[in-house]
Amino acid sequence: MVDAGSFDATGFRKALGSFATGVTIITTRDDAGAPVGLTVNSFNSVSLNPPLVLWSLAETSASLPIFRAASHWAVHVLSSGQEALSGRFARRGEDKFAGAELENGLANVPLLRGCSARFQCRTAFQYEGGDHVIFVGEVLAFDRADVAPLVFHAGRYAHATRREAADSLPRDAWLEGSFNEGFLGYLLGRSHLEFFSRITPLLEQEQLSDVEFYLLSTLTLKQRLAVDDVAEALKGVPEGPRETALRNLHARGLLRIEADGASRLTPGGSACALRLISAAKAVESQVIDQLGADEAAALKSLLNRLLHVLDPQVESLWSE
Repeated sequence: MVDAGSFDATGFRKALGSFATGVTIITTRDDAGAPVGLTVNSFNSVSLNPPLVLWSLAETSASLPIFRAASHWAVHVLSSGQEALSGRFARRGEDKFAGAELENGLANVPLLRGCSARFQCRTAFQYEGGDHVIFVGEVLAFDRADVAPLVFHAGRYAHATRREAADSLPRDAWLEGSFNEGFLGYLLGRSHLEFFSRITPLLEQEQLSDVEFYLLSTLTLKQRLAVDDVAEALKGVPEGPRETALRNLHARGLLRIEADGASRLTPGGSACALRLISAAKAVESQVIDQLGADEAAALKSLLNRLLHVLDPQVESLWSE
């Protein structure tokens, strides 16, 4: 028996948070027929035959009497794009179903759309479990969609994405000591080359180098770049090519250089940048279609985190 006086409740909560879980919303209707729902991450499977699932609700929850009395309820496994919906159903004193497109499920239980999976259940058992009540339901119907689920880990939302088979990286034993397929620099560099190989023909049409394109794009984020800003934005580019790009863009009338050395886009430069960015966005859209929206969102989130780790001052590019 654990001594309650010496038990580290805060540490226990953090340890439990190490277990990544999905995020669900449980719905039912009250005695008056009004929809009721709340966010839950205690959902779990119990049995395949018969098909049983469970979830738990705190004894202090205002919704507990409603679910105790409910004969049926539904479990919605949220998709990665439903983080806002999860937050709404987790808050009290809010019209959680406002604007939501609902379907009527078994026993008139309200069903939310856009989820990774949905389970329509009949209450089978209820158990006291410490400071929670455990609800066990018999699954009467279910459906699923091929979309990534929303994940909760260590007190924060996270992304779930597919992982390559362990035996595919690396394929040859001698690669273990080299920059193999699992090396971050290789993955980033090769992906960059492959992605921009689809944009290179557009740059050739506009007679722009990669550095000139990046400089034009940066000037659409920050309309005026001081000399130090240019050096910071293109700090991976040696000073010689950087200065050459500035002179070329100025000579073509795509940017103007002010008396203090700061750079601004001209109307012609803005139009050129807009054409290129629109075309690049079209390429991005094609890649996302192949990758899938959920995995693309996870990729962007991780790359954004990586960028901030490597360059904590990166936000300066977007600030005036």
